[in-house]
Amino acid sequence: MTIEKGIAQDIEGIHNNDAKKWFQKLIQKDQYVGELYSINYETAKIQIHDTERQKVGGIPSLSFLIATRVDPDSTNIDFKTEDAAFILLRVMDAAQLPNSAEAERIRVETAQRVSGETDKHWDGEGIMDTKTRVYLGYAGVECRIIGTFYLETPLEDKNLKGNLLLKFGSDISNYYPNRGLKVYKPNSNALEEIVNYTDQSNLQEHIENYGTAEKVKLGYIRYASTNRKYQQVDDVPIFIYPADLLSQKSALFGMTRTGKSNTTKIIAKSVYELRYPTVASDKSLRIGQIIFDPNGEYANENAQDKDGNNNPNALKNIWKINSKAQKEKEVITYGITRHPNDPDRKLMLLNFFGDDNLQIGKEIIDSILAEDGTTYIKNFLQVSFESPDPADRSALTRYNRRVLAYRSVLARAGFAVPKNLRASTKGLFNADLLTAMQNSASDNASEYQSAAQIFGNLNPTWDQLGNAFEALDKFMRDRAGGYQVFENTYVNRPNGSGDRWADEDFKKIIGIFQYPNGTRKIGKAAEQHSPDTRQDYAADIYNHLVDGKLIIIDQSSGEPELNKSSANRIMTMIFRENQRQFIQGVTNIPEILVYIEEAHNILPAGSDLDLSNIWVRTAKEGAKYRIGMVYATQEVSSIQKNILRNTANWFIAHLNNTDETKELCKYYDFADFELSIRRAQDKGFLRVKTLSNPFVIPIQVDKFDVTS
Repeated sequence: MTIEKGIAQDIEGIHNNDAKKWFQKLIQKDQYVGELYSINYETAKIQIHDTERQKVGGIPSLSFLIATRVDPDSTNIDFKTEDAAFILLRVMDAAQLPNSAEAERIRVETAQRVSGETDKHWDGEGIMDTKTRVYLGYAGVECRIIGTFYLETPLEDKNLKGNLLLKFGSDISNYYPNRGLKVYKPNSNALEEIVNYTDQSNLQEHIENYGTAEKVKLGYIRYASTNRKYQQVDDVPIFIYPADLLSQKSALFGMTRTGKSNTTKIIAKSVYELRYPTVASDKSLRIGQIIFDPNGEYANENAQDKDGNNNPNALKNIWKINSKAQKEKEVITYGITRHPNDPDRKLMLLNFFGDDNLQIGKEIIDSILAEDGTTYIKNFLQVSFESPDPADRSALTRYNRRVLAYRSVLARAGFAVPKNLRASTKGLFNADLLTAMQNSASDNASEYQSAAQIFGNLNPTWDQLGNAFEALDKFMRDRAGGYQVFENTYVNRPNGSGDRWADEDFKKIIGIFQYPNGTRKIGKAAEQHSPDTRQDYAADIYNHLVDGKLIIIDQSSGEPELNKSSANRIMTMIFRENQRQFIQGVTNIPEILVYIEEAHNILPAGSDLDLSNIWVRTAKEGAKYRIGMVYATQEVSSIQKNILRNTANWFIAHLNNTDETKELCKYYDFADFELSIRRAQDKGFLRVKTLSNPFVIPIQVDKFDVTS
């Protein structure tokens, strides 16, 4: 024998041994359930007998079965042959055998013999003979073909020398209708291998992108609401990879109290703990996470968060469980109002009067009033504050006049004025204008004269200015007041620019004073104002996220419009900053994960096709900017389709109507679970499809535990 032949035989022996190990791992002869007798590319039909069904603990609907032609005890399994594969099946329903009608006739006739005798069953001894009982024990089961497990050498092993790897394809490459396959029910060990299968290329991609392939336990396999122990697949753990959620969209759908929030906590905790890798070779990964919490269930400790010993079990406390995090708190809560049990909470307040915050504060007001259709409000929303060129004295004067008027509106609307902010009118009001107001022949002349005196005072109060601007707006509208004469003279003055004294933005600002509801509407934003702060909370939050901290935004208090506008501001800050770094070619753009509870209150409606919305843009473009999104709500149809189509990870609990389940059936293989999703109301019973899992897995999610 030549050396080459000897090496070839050795390699073949290694491969045969590997193949046998894989087949014996996934297939056990005592788990045999029947014969596959009909197959196409999508479905398969199996003949099963009651005896085998009982031996394996039953065959629940939606359970997994394996079909193969290979004897697992064989010592000569060539992994390269077509037969060396496992077809993964999902049980869907009963199937009619050719003799089903005859079998049913016999059952009916036999049952009639014992009708009325409560101590006898029609299949009992003395009623039905053994041969007939065996004959009637056969039944058909229809299955969905999920895909094919097969064996391959690693991609880099071109000479086929290495150990064999288990691979999965989401279909079958071929079938023979006249070729029988044996069907087995996987035991616990085999099932764990199947449901947690992830292609090695996915794991390698996680390592290349994030330096980790860490996985965490989400729960255990559960096929049905009736979850009886004798089915012999109890406590088969299901794992997910936190890296699957990074730069991806993830959806949690389900009715209230079905486990969405519990699942969110497990996900957030698993991503948070990537900073403490359990494998020495893995990279410590600090991911910035932000949770928009409309009910305060993450930001606060509440009754449902207590563990078995009645100890606090809130998500906000996860930073306390690791000694490495004791020096600096890694979880920060924000809110519009203070909370008695959270003294460290940071308030989302902004000084609307500050020079650096004028436009930011105006954008908050714009967001709150965006749906107001009144003309004067729509005009006001068009105003923006962009600092002019300091060398352009005329533009600077006009800008300062607009700022003074805007601050007067804020003061009238109930915004507390900073103590050190003085109202200065120096150089802002034309002397000829003040003269025209003082000499007005209008019926409102006394009001105009009073306003002129206030504008002539270099340091009036803010209340006085509000009254003066209200009078000025009335003066400019009053045909008999004398303003038109002044303006014609001003426009045509020698060496003038030809511009009017009052620009359009100035008119839109002071026009607010004419309407009693105007300043009251603007006052809706006053809860987000503080005269003492100098920083922008959105910028602070972004910096915390860059540092890899978990931020919880408590939206359970305050006006809904304020919470929505603040969420929009924060999301816009995150998107624009990461987008800016992407455009500049930064290689280490911060990874950020955004959680949206009650997403129907923030995300655009399912029928909304506005692609400029910041949430839609994040859903469509966030991946390249390293922004992931986890959104939870009760209805699939409430989420815009553009977001659904870009969602990679799905966690589905109970939905109670066909409109929602049919919408869900458009994605992956959730159609198989439509009836189960509508029927089973068990808390924490989810159907899960993640980026690394090639098919949907039914899972009973673990109860969140901050210490586990």
